[in-house]
Amino acid sequence: MKTRFISFLLLLAMSCGAFAQSSYQPTEENLKAREEFQDNKFGIFLHWGLYAMLATGEWTMTNINLNYKEYAKLAGGFYPSKFDADKWVQSIKASGARYICFTTRHHEGFSMFDTKYSDYNVVKATPFKRDIVKELAAACAKHGIKLHFYYSHLDWTREDYPWGRTGRGTGRSNPKGDWKSYYQFMNNQLTELLTKYGPIGAIWFDGWWDQDGNPDFNWELPEQYALIHRLQPGCLIGNNHHQTPFSGEDIQIFERDLPGENTAGLSGQSVSHLPLETCETMNGMWGYKITDQNYKSTKTLIHYLVKAAGKNANLLMNIGPQPDGELPEVAVQRLKEVGEWMKQYGETIYGTRGGVVAPHDWGVTTQKGNRLYVHILNLQDKALFLPLADKKVKKAVLFKNGTPVRFSKNKAGVLLEFAEIPKDVDYVVELTID
Repeated sequence: MKTRFISFLLLLAMSCGAFAQSSYQPTEENLKAREEFQDNKFGIFLHWGLYAMLATGEWTMTNINLNYKEYAKLAGGFYPSKFDADKWVQSIKASGARYICFTTRHHEGFSMFDTKYSDYNVVKATPFKRDIVKELAAACAKHGIKLHFYYSHLDWTREDYPWGRTGRGTGRSNPKGDWKSYYQFMNNQLTELLTKYGPIGAIWFDGWWDQDGNPDFNWELPEQYALIHRLQPGCLIGNNHHQTPFSGEDIQIFERDLPGENTAGLSGQSVSHLPLETCETMNGMWGYKITDQNYKSTKTLIHYLVKAAGKNANLLMNIGPQPDGELPEVAVQRLKEVGEWMKQYGETIYGTRGGVVAPHDWGVTTQKGNRLYVHILNLQDKALFLPLADKKVKKAVLFKNGTPVRFSKNKAGVLLEFAEIPKDVDYVVELTID
């Protein structure tokens, strides 16, 4: 108990330091980007790096303490001959996703873009010699898909990154590192990413938690955030730190949980007023793992997307591309099937916000103006009561075909009645309310 209390105090101290930052005032461009982000509702996460070659997941380097100099030799064999950015983006667009978040540099320290601040990158260190990010940015621009960049705050390979709670067995000799050098390196790379690849929808940070055992550690986030907003005012900033958002952040991220839930133990923070996003994996891992074929069903993916929208959040669903550069066949099939559903029901998701009826075991509601979409995901009865005491329901129809739905009103709300128990993946009733 004493250890837990001390750990709590350390986290509190770090959080207080974050809240002590100068007040951040988003620009009109930034506020507009937030609205667009919320309207888009659905994105695809892509975790891809040298770790794909080992096919055991993105954390392999630290999980089995691989020496960083030996690990770097993987770059000499990295040649994803089947990588086709255009094909990727077309498959992702077919799912109905409106944006892509790509791992420009993960915790393994390898840059998937042509950077002049490190030779440890996909152009200089591999026989492939192609700028993955450049090709992906061009394909996204061509097909009208927003591009977001994941960027790791920690690094298991650089000697100047101070040791945190991960990556201690990778062979780096200086635990203290050189923070000034490392911080400048990060900001140099962020400047490249925001000046070489066109308009970027968001920077998605990860790794703050690596220093949660060092209460005096200062990530210097206000200055870094200000740099990003100066380079691209409309670029949103999110940080997967598992804390209440810090000043300067534009979206709030939840990992493997919907807002307000904490089944995975990473999302206990309170839900803020910022645009929300939950990230989840299509199978078990973030990066490619050859033995991980536990892909979520299309029904499960649709339910996750709908539940996220009902909680006023976006869904960022992850895929780990193969070492040869292709998206896994099962993932592509899932994208296609979700896309078929979105073609029919996208109107009940895109541009909506969480509805006036809170999420329940039976499902959720989304709303757009005076249209309330009742998403019935798990109902065991032929009737559903909605606590709409202060609302007038003018009309109720099945969204898929416009068939009228019988309803009655009393002081407590509205009762919807069905001919049979709803069995659709998502049985959507559209209410016109006043």
